[in-house]
Amino acid sequence: MTFPSCLFVTGTDTNVGKTVTAAMLTLGLNAAYWKPVQSGLEPISDTDYIRQVTELDPSHFIPERYRLTQPLSPHAAAAIDGVQICLSDFELPSTDKPHLVIEGAGGLMVPLNDRHFMIDLIQHFNLPVCLVARSTLGTINHTLLSIAQLRRYEIPILGVVINGEPNASNREAIARYGKVPILAELEPLSTINPATLRAAFHQINPP
Repeated sequence: MTFPSCLFVTGTDTNVGKTVTAAMLTLGLNAAYWKPVQSGLEPISDTDYIRQVTELDPSHFIPERYRLTQPLSPHAAAAIDGVQICLSDFELPSTDKPHLVIEGAGGLMVPLNDRHFMIDLIQHFNLPVCLVARSTLGTINHTLLSIAQLRRYEIPILGVVINGEPNASNREAIARYGKVPILAELEPLSTINPATLRAAFHQINPP
């Protein structure tokens, strides 16, 4: 498939493989990576994790706009750190890489402040979305709700990446009822390194 110059990676929930998917796309596309809001810095940030597993040089990584210390929803982590997240503080960074991969924090309806959610940030950037979902029980509901909300906000959907043990029934249901392409079904990686990430990317974009 042809990837846009900028895309936003979001998930249907937490721990659905969003960061690994972002790492796969960053490496596969030789892209720059940006995490606008990082919630939680221990043991390492998502940016540092992706730098480790992709082994890309520092020129591929753009500093976070907000680095919040606690692994909580951004609005709660910001309150603890005594900062206020504002949409007006975000601008798309410039890069000399062919693509920019942006990773959100949590799912679409995670609050950033008293008024705005992660989906408002995506809309603010006016970017298409790669939606990451799990393959296990419950994914149909979570994924279809996320798709419906993206369409309510008129945000383009590139497709869905499903992480976990393959489940043909869930894949078919998401594609059929969500009317979206399934970009890939990625089985759990026993080791996450440049070789395994490239192999996973080639499921989406064969060499």
